[in-house]
Amino acid sequence: MSADQPLTAPSQKTDTEAAYDRFVPHQFLELMGRPSIVEVQLGDHVEKELTLLFSDIRDFTTLSESILPAENFRFINSYLSTMEPMVARNAGIVDKYIGDGIMALFPGNADDGVKAGVDMLRQLVVYNTGRARAGYVPIRIGIGINTGLVMMGTVGGHNRMDSTVIGDAVNLASRLEGLTKNYGTPLIISEHTFHSLQNKEAYSIRFLDRLRVKGRYQAQSVYEIFDADPEPLWVAKKQTCRLFEEALAYFHMGHPEKARPLLEECLRVAPDDKAARSYLDRAVEAERSGLLEHAGESVREIGWRDEYSVLIGEFDAQHREMLTRIGDLSEQVGRGDDRAASTLEALVVFIRQHFDTEENLMGRYNYPFRDEHVRQHQTFLQSLESFKREVAELGKDRLYLLFRIQLLLVDWQINHTTKSDLHLGHFLLRAGLY
Repeated sequence: MSADQPLTAPSQKTDTEAAYDRFVPHQFLELMGRPSIVEVQLGDHVEKELTLLFSDIRDFTTLSESILPAENFRFINSYLSTMEPMVARNAGIVDKYIGDGIMALFPGNADDGVKAGVDMLRQLVVYNTGRARAGYVPIRIGIGINTGLVMMGTVGGHNRMDSTVIGDAVNLASRLEGLTKNYGTPLIISEHTFHSLQNKEAYSIRFLDRLRVKGRYQAQSVYEIFDADPEPLWVAKKQTCRLFEEALAYFHMGHPEKARPLLEECLRVAPDDKAARSYLDRAVEAERSGLLEHAGESVREIGWRDEYSVLIGEFDAQHREMLTRIGDLSEQVGRGDDRAASTLEALVVFIRQHFDTEENLMGRYNYPFRDEHVRQHQTFLQSLESFKREVAELGKDRLYLLFRIQLLLVDWQINHTTKSDLHLGHFLLRAGLY
């Protein structure tokens, strides 16, 4: 053995691993519990709670048809090279590039994903400034973000395999990215991401819509993050945020005639607010035709369905009782009944007791996602405390409060039950504990 061999071998290993890292990030392997790519086997998989970000260049096909293939690759690579650091500096992993699109994973928390999305949009302004100097047209992007449980693993055959992330949470993140086109806003997050944020006050957020998503029992609420908007538009949206959300409450509660003047006022202050413009068009059309386009169910139709079962009788009974109590609350709010405040207080007490039952079971049986589940409970309880203040301050605005019940209580409860609680139910049943 020559004297220099011990010195070059580690260097060769490092170079090899660095080359592999460019195709399969080492952070992905760490999440898989594999220290090296050579230890990865076909079919390896692990379940994780992640925040997922999808981004895509708007009108890329039209743009690419106007330039040569070599220019196309230079353009894509310059753009992706500009965006990748925005993901990395927010503790994210670029899982894959899909043509001009990016799929990124954030294992830490939802805030990392949202901050990355905002940073990408701000960096896009810098990138477009350079394009303008070079004589190129600016580009626009859309970003969709969702948080949830996914399966990370390897798929393929004996001669070719790839790392991937699969699950309903992935599909929803991708759909949200596509929805940015409909509302003219570049960054949309799901309600799960919204409720997973550690500090909502750190962002400029407003409710955007309730949507029926294929394969889901309950409509999904989506939210706009507008921190990266041009300053004049950002200021105008901040000024009209409450007015905008009131208008949307009236619209979704079946009163487009009450929504229309509020939306007109929003547009008077923020004429470039494309989401407000879209809703105004929908409200005017609903008044004209008498047909209201919305998610299809309302807080006045609360009731238990077999699809909400988590397969644990004790939990199902408590979830049934919660929905019954929420229904009672909505009826009292709708009538302007003075007992609504005490009904809400009793509901909060019952929910705390239910959460304690779940959390004690998760701790006793070492449920692997207990911490995330508890965080969801804590965030929900914080939302309830905020809603109690709204009831005290806005007691006469019944339609708005009813819509808040829909968003904060009904939607959260049903979506939490059919995802997080159902996952817990399967865990307890597989372990033979029920």
